[in-house]
Amino acid sequence: MKFKVKSVKWNKVEADALVMFVSSDRWVSEIALLDKSYSGNLKKDLELDKFEAKLGKLIAYPTFGQLPAKSVVLVGVGESEKLDPAKLRQAAGHLARYLKNSHKQTVALDLSLPLLAKIAPEQEAQVVVEGLALGAYKFNKYKSEDKTKPRAEIEVWLLVNPARIQHAVNGVKVAELMVGATCFARDLVNESPTVTTPTYLANVARNLGKHGEITVEVLDASEAKKLGMNAYLAVARGSAEAPKFIKLTYKGGKKKVVLAGKAITFDTGGLSLKDAKNMETMKMDMAGAAAVLGVFKVLPSLKPKVTVIGLIAATENMPGSKASKPGDVVIALNGKSIEILNTDAEGRLTLADVLAYGVLEKPDLMIDLATLTGACMVALGEDIAGLFTNNEELKKQLLTASWETGEKIWDLPLEKDYRELIKSDIADLRNIAKNRYGGAITAALFLEEFVGLVPWAHLDIAGPAFAEKDGPLTPKGATGFGVMTLLALLQKL
Repeated sequence: MKFKVKSVKWNKVEADALVMFVSSDRWVSEIALLDKSYSGNLKKDLELDKFEAKLGKLIAYPTFGQLPAKSVVLVGVGESEKLDPAKLRQAAGHLARYLKNSHKQTVALDLSLPLLAKIAPEQEAQVVVEGLALGAYKFNKYKSEDKTKPRAEIEVWLLVNPARIQHAVNGVKVAELMVGATCFARDLVNESPTVTTPTYLANVARNLGKHGEITVEVLDASEAKKLGMNAYLAVARGSAEAPKFIKLTYKGGKKKVVLAGKAITFDTGGLSLKDAKNMETMKMDMAGAAAVLGVFKVLPSLKPKVTVIGLIAATENMPGSKASKPGDVVIALNGKSIEILNTDAEGRLTLADVLAYGVLEKPDLMIDLATLTGACMVALGEDIAGLFTNNEELKKQLLTASWETGEKIWDLPLEKDYRELIKSDIADLRNIAKNRYGGAITAALFLEEFVGLVPWAHLDIAGPAFAEKDGPLTPKGATGFGVMTLLALLQKL
């Protein structure tokens, strides 16, 4: 989609479709002027069609030459008093799905409506563009029919009052960066795991480093071994693919933030082998790393006034002849010993060394994103990430950023009494708890052992990182979850 901001009245614009958002409780008054162009018949038709303007519901009518636009599309946003940026973004996502299946090439979207006045001018354009672009996303690289039936790009014109033009232009610019970063992450996760190897991710990072404001360092297994990253390398032992430890740095200010992303490019479970069904989507086990790379893609353009360090310990988890065995003990970078009792609890092993390395950078705060536990999905469902943190201020900042971006996060406790469950009989820690309860909490407690005194947050994105079905903003597959929340946070630090 291409986006343009225009100061044109809705009844003067020539387009394939004129789009208006309407609420479920006030749609009659909201379409009053439009209804006059239909000689009062639009309201009657809507009543006959029982259109309720619930969130995501839409209806289209031809204009029969009564307006310069060829058709009118009304998009429901639900109750007017409950309209917020997240709901407006979702409504735009539903519109995108409709437009993908239509033959409309030019779409005029009226943002001058009183209904939208409660949303800040820049935010209004930003969330609409985010919703449209995220909803229109499609990973079709391997679809042969898409190559034989190319379609012209849809042009979307945002109609605004003259006083809001610059606000809207700014909002569109930010939205295009946010969406570009998110879709970049989606593409990485949706790609074939035979393509997206640790070496591939390292090359992606190097390409980002070609921008002068980002530096990239890649360590191979021998270099990681010298640093003492034995927990990470224990996971890599079973794979023929060489592990790569990736460090990206963007220097934007004195405050320093470490972003760590879990990067298991394919997870079989190792010797604690997953069954075939549970292995089908395990290319998504590097979604945390993809989110970090997505963030770095746009940092030079967004220019947050903080220094950001991205850390990615990329490897496969395979059951090769040299694979780690249940019962093995490894010493992590910070000197703590770990008894490996389940090789399918590998993400926390790689992150142990990543976080310990992050502490050495002496950051002001550290955030990790990981598709870590099925237990978090059991607790929160498929759409919500679990947030664990040792810092109340960081918790508030992340929850605010998630509300602004529509990425759902819920804070969960780091219950100290549960630490007994991750104590080993023969080492400092065990990589799985002694029982199956509170698995997301015990995994987070394990990670906390490697962050020292640094303000730290762990986002368990196992649920929302990969959609099992189509949604208004997330077509089936990778979602790029976390990218927008992190970018929103970084811009405010």
